[in-house]
Formats: sequence, C-alpha cells, structure tokens
Amino acid sequence: MNVSTSRFSFLLLVAVFVIATCGLIYELIAGTLASYLLGDSVTQFSTVIGCYLFAMGIGSWLSRYINRNLLLTFIQIEILVGLVGGFSAALLFTSFEFVSAFRVLLYFVVAVIGILVGIELPLLLRILKSHFDFKDLVSRVFTVDYIGALFASVLFPLLLVPHLGLVKSGFLFGILNTGVAMWLLYSLSETLPLLRLHRLAAGATLVVLTLGLAYSDSLLSVAEANAYGGEVIYATSSPYQRIALTREGNSLRLFLNGNLQFSSNDEYRYHEALVHPIMAALPGAKRVLVVGGGDGLAVREILKYPAVEHITMVDLDERMTDLFSSQPMLTQLNQDSLRSPKLTITHADAFVWLKEELAQASPVKFDAIFVDVPDPGNFSIGKLYSLTFFRLLKQVLADDGFVVVQSTSPFVARKSFWCVDHTLREAGLLTSPYHAYVPSFGDWGYIIGGKQLYQMPATLPANLRFLDQQTLRDMFHFPTDMGPVPTEVQRLDNQVLVRYFEEEWAAYGVHY
Repeated sequence: MNVSTSRFSFLLLVAVFVIATCGLIYELIAGTLASYLLGDSVTQFSTVIGCYLFAMGIGSWLSRYINRNLLLTFIQIEILVGLVGGFSAALLFTSFEFVSAFRVLLYFVVAVIGILVGIELPLLLRILKSHFDFKDLVSRVFTVDYIGALFASVLFPLLLVPHLGLVKSGFLFGILNTGVAMWLLYSLSETLPLLRLHRLAAGATLVVLTLGLAYSDSLLSVAEANAYGGEVIYATSSPYQRIALTREGNSLRLFLNGNLQFSSNDEYRYHEALVHPIMAALPGAKRVLVVGGGDGLAVREILKYPAVEHITMVDLDERMTDLFSSQPMLTQLNQDSLRSPKLTITHADAFVWLKEELAQASPVKFDAIFVDVPDPGNFSIGKLYSLTFFRLLKQVLADDGFVVVQSTSPFVARKSFWCVDHTLREAGLLTSPYHAYVPSFGDWGYIIGGKQLYQMPATLPANLRFLDQQTLRDMFHFPTDMGPVPTEVQRLDNQVLVRYFEEEWAAYGVHY
C-alpha cells in the first residue's frame, strides 16, 4: 500500500468515525426532543430509535443502486446529512406549536437522516474494499463505527445537553459532518469531477450551519415564546430537563420541558395547600424532608413554622436550585428560602438517596415529608410515585408524621389521582386526599399519607393569603365527578400511572 493509498484509507476511516458519532447524536437529539415535547421518554426513545434503525436499513438497501462515482456520492450525502441533521432540532422546536401532525414531521426528519446515514456505510465499504482484505476491512470499519457510537453516547449527556443544549448540538455536529466533506474535497481533489461546484455547496452549507449555531439562542427564544406566551427571560438545558422562565406583565412563569410548573400570580395557592394542612397539624415538627421543590416555594411556607429545626431538600437538578437561590426576581418570590441556615440541599435522585439513607445504621426520621416533583408524565418521574418509593418514604416517616404528595388534577386525570391514593394505601399508609383550585392549573389534587389517620388542625398561621379554616375543610370534600374510581397500583415494573396520566391529559388536549 503506497503513501497516498494509506492517506486515502485514513481519511475515510475518520469519516466512518464522524458518521457514527454524528448519526447517533442526531438520533439522541430527536429522542430527547420528543420526550421534552411529547412526554413518555420510553415511548419516544423507543419509537425514534426504531424508526432510525429501520431507515438505516432502507438506506443500506438503496445503496445497491449507486454504481458510479461512489466517493463523490458519499461526499454529497455527507453534506446532506450535515444540513438535515444540523437543522433537525431547530426545525422541530420551532414547528412544534404550528404543525398539527408533529409526530409525522418528527419521524420524517428521523427517517431522512437514517436513510442518508444508512447509505453512507455501505458506500464506504465498497470504496475501501480495494485497499484492505475483506476481514480487515470489516473489522476496521465496524470497530471505528462502534467507537464513534460510544463516544457520542458519553458526550451527549455529559457535555452536549447540559452545556450546549439540543439546538446548538445539532448545528455543531452538522458543521462537523459538512467539515469532513469539505476536508475530503480538498484532500482528494485530483479524483473528483465538478470539484469547484461541490466545494461551493459544502462551503455554503457550512456558512448556513454556522449562522444557525450563532443565532440558535434567538431561534430557540422565538420557538419558546410562541410555545409559552410572554417574554422568555431565561432558558437553559440541564442534564435532566429544559428550564424556561417567562414574564408576561407582572407574572413570572416557570416551565420544565414545556410544562408549566407555576405562575407567580397564584403559586401561593398551590404551595399553601401543599404545606399547611400537615404542618399546622404537626406544630412540633422539627425535621422535614422535601423531595423536589427546587424552586424553594414549598420551603418558604415550611419556614413559617418556628419549631422546624432542619429541612432536607433532595432535588435532582442543581441548575434549578442555583437559579432559584441567585436570581433576584426568584429569590424575592421564594423569600430567599434556599439560603436558609435550616436548609440542606442534596442534589441526587431521591429514589437512590432514600435507599442510601435507609442503609445507614440509624436513618433519620422525618416528621413531615413533601413530595413536590413534576407530574408522572414519564417513567423517570413515575418511579417517585411507585409503591416501592412510597414504602421507602414510610420507613423514614416518624410514627406520628405525615407525607403529602402532589397528585395532579382529580378532575382532568381522575384515574391518575386515585392511582396515587391506592398506591399509598398499598404501601401501608392511611390516606386523606384533598384538592384546591389553582387558576393556572385548575382543580389540583394532593394526598396525605400517615401511619395514623390525619386529623384537621384547629388553627392555621395567620399570614396566609389563600388558606383558612373553612377553605381547609372544603378541600377534603370531592364532588361526584372527582370521587374515587378503581385503578391498578403504580409499580416499578408496570408504571401504570404514567399510562393513565398520558391518556387522561391527552384526552383533555394536553400532551406531557
């Protein structure tokens, strides 16, 4: 093998690495974006991966009909993959609010990328077959391909999502795809026809993708403004979710993965209803556990009880607690509760944290526990509503203590609400379900669980804006259309609650 042949082979093996890395990145972007916008991460990733692999199979089959100018065709496809893959996240984000058949567009984009990537690898094998023995060819190409896939799978969650986000990552890897095509065009110039035209096409694609990368924040802001309404004043992607804060008039609103978490106009109703029914019933409560609640609003209400000595917050996302402990508008809203000396914040998966806590020789017992996590719209959140998780909570709950779980709307998602109740009961807790009207969400539900039956407190703090004795009594009454219905229990191996939740909110016209 002469020097030029060795260099040629090296260039194409580098191309294999880039194909594998970029192809998997585009697939992960599509799956993550679909889970952000459509909910149910298991379903979205399964269908996106299935569609992508099937499309790659179609591409591999179509490659048999390419018989001329194999290297040139490969470069052309590399430019196309860079263009389509690079713009995929931006296109899907900006079109979500305007395209009624969004899933069709999603799978179409995934299929186009899959077909193009599926064509590339067989072409490379055919181009390289005269330079290696067959066994060396297959081993080298597939080894580089799998290394590229591993590189992408590590790079995506650890660096790309938390530091760049999906849209910028798409543009960056589109640039990388097209850059490889440009590199080949300049390195192998003597072998390619219409060289100037192809260089021009690759150069134009690089310029467009670079502009997309430079203005990606503006593109995303437009998309999020259309989706959320109001001005997007802060947006970021953490390893776990897309966080967006909007302002409309005097109202601040927080969205996680496109779903409203609170409005500053009425969040006090939600948080007073979450906290005070059990805190007022436990005037001597000293140790409190908050699962989730990274906005600090539940902690704000808990701190109204002077007897509380220590609050432990277990929230997965450090980006959330950093935001709500440093941004002046938000610290004003939560009254700087996240900086209270009574509070300890642990950034961890609450499920894992509880298991580790219970493995200690003398695990801490909590007088009051608040489960203030997002709704069970996917399996990663659904496990925090599972029988296993509630049994863990019971083990760290004091004998005379109570846990309260925010439990979605008993009007919109009636089966979901009562599924949480039935699961708490199956865990061995005596339950007291209740609900409150929060204008931003409608009628919202909560469930108290304890080793003893909950008794309504005789008094409430005097400085509450929403809750009083009459309102408290009324919250425990359910009209006929929100009353108990039979459901299965939410277990880790079936996650039936996630299915209930998705079906009920979808019927109401909302997708999580």
